[in-house]
Amino acid sequence: MTTTTAGFDLDSACLELSAADAQGRLRWGLATFGDGFALTTSFGIQSAVLLHMASRLGAAVPIIWVDTGYLPPETYQYAETLMGLLSLNIQPVQATMSPARMEALHGQLWSTGRVEDLELYHRIRKVEPLDRALVDLQVLCWASGVRGRQTEHRKAMEPLQRVRGRWALRPLLDWTSKDVFYYLQEHDLPQHPLFEQGYSTVGDWHSSGPDDGSASGRATRFGGLKQECGIHLPGVGGEGI
Repeated sequence: MTTTTAGFDLDSACLELSAADAQGRLRWGLATFGDGFALTTSFGIQSAVLLHMASRLGAAVPIIWVDTGYLPPETYQYAETLMGLLSLNIQPVQATMSPARMEALHGQLWSTGRVEDLELYHRIRKVEPLDRALVDLQVLCWASGVRGRQTEHRKAMEPLQRVRGRWALRPLLDWTSKDVFYYLQEHDLPQHPLFEQGYSTVGDWHSSGPDDGSASGRATRFGGLKQECGIHLPGVGGEGI
């Protein structure tokens, strides 16, 4: 039997979560962790789904938005649109180092073609800000919109796992792109502006691109060098990004 400090059996919890729908998984997270439960968002292509579900929880669950300072203008505009439509407790977080200072000290880390530079970029602008926010908000479990079909790493994920010392809940793990599309239609939620330009995923402006026939989904990210930024990897403090 695998037990946890939250007072539940992990194997039983994963079975229960696998049988529940996405909204039920979020309710489980809130019921189990209470004030220690939070969500993350990127305001990306599929983000409206989880944000809409969060707005229906009946509690002001903190939603951590890691703003790298390099998001496309369309993402910032989309964030304003969704925040105007939905009742959300958005907690924006940024790196302690400004984009200008980072570029002065390290250059444009995303443009060198070196994986280690891209990993440093992700550690500075994404992983460390998120980990700091999780500490500040005393988060025990955080839910994200990762889906199993996005990358090889995500395909092997469980609905609930430990990630860098905390529980990570994946309500949409078994969802397809069609599930996301139809949910947005059913609830009259706006698409990200870049969706109409052929983007199936979007992050920073310099590391995202539309599906072009030779690459699609997460393969369009980070110049093809990697598919994960490190937020969903288990290393401590960004190790193994």
